[in-house]
Amino acid sequence: MTRLLLTGATGFVGRNLLLKEVSRGTRIHVPVRDLPKLYGQLRQEGLDESLIEPLPVDPLKWPQLPVDRAILCAGVLFARNRNEYFETNVKWSTQILEALPPGCETVVLSSQAAGGPTPKNAVARTEEHPDNPLTWYGRSKLAFEERLRDRFSGHNIKIIRPPMVLGARDTATLPLFKMAAGILRIKPGLRPKEYSFIAVDDLVSGIDAAWGTSSIRPLYISSERTITDWELINTVAKSIRSRGVTIPLPQIVVKLCSMLVDSIPALRDAAPSLTRDRIRDIWPDRWVVDSTAFRKATGWSCRLDLSDAIESARDYYAGQGLLR
Repeated sequence: MTRLLLTGATGFVGRNLLLKEVSRGTRIHVPVRDLPKLYGQLRQEGLDESLIEPLPVDPLKWPQLPVDRAILCAGVLFARNRNEYFETNVKWSTQILEALPPGCETVVLSSQAAGGPTPKNAVARTEEHPDNPLTWYGRSKLAFEERLRDRFSGHNIKIIRPPMVLGARDTATLPLFKMAAGILRIKPGLRPKEYSFIAVDDLVSGIDAAWGTSSIRPLYISSERTITDWELINTVAKSIRSRGVTIPLPQIVVKLCSMLVDSIPALRDAAPSLTRDRIRDIWPDRWVVDSTAFRKATGWSCRLDLSDAIESARDYYAGQGLLR
């Protein structure tokens, strides 16, 4: 029986990975802060809890782990200061790797944010372009990648950089659905913005395809087609049969809103993604990547389109009673 260590098991991508591995009969070691939440999610999905072996969050308290593989997809996505990102995304993630047994094959889920937006005059960002992260989040992801190359170069590690991830069990896009249900929908920026994306089920299959590859070099993974922010918002609205109107909002207004949210604790809880740091990712008009290198290395290909990912997210929210 394969034994797997999985971080981020109660998050979006991690939860989808957990469900797939449990359905396969994989025994999974899970460092988790909120154990009742983890077991609640498993019961909600009707999956076998006996395959889960919880671990303390602190890797220094772990016993010697008999794991063959590890997937690191935990991370702080939205924080109010630099230290919060680096404490988890760099320091804690490094401690996880140090606690793994020698020879453990590992996939690290990084982010397109570590590379930054598409360079000017380029059709898409590739692995050959210099990295240019715009946010503390992106810099923390890049710093961890650099630590992997410096300190773990002899280990069997693969680094994957996905763009925007969409699909079932994603709570981050719930505000988008709620906004789309209204009469007026807001699009940040006056110009259309173009993005790469990937459905979470395709990302899970991509992680599966990465086993057996040998490079520690970060590789981008994405759908073959791109989308605009207009298309994303309108696809969400169409999925819930909303007849509202999408209105572009000047980026300076979005910036002022983020400053307001950062200064009022109650608003921080209501809009955790609207921080002065993360809105820097809104300024560029192109966040497009080329995943050719990953496809060639793994033989992987995506199956799902934007409408598939959005409908999957909608069905999940509706099933949880979150869409009213």
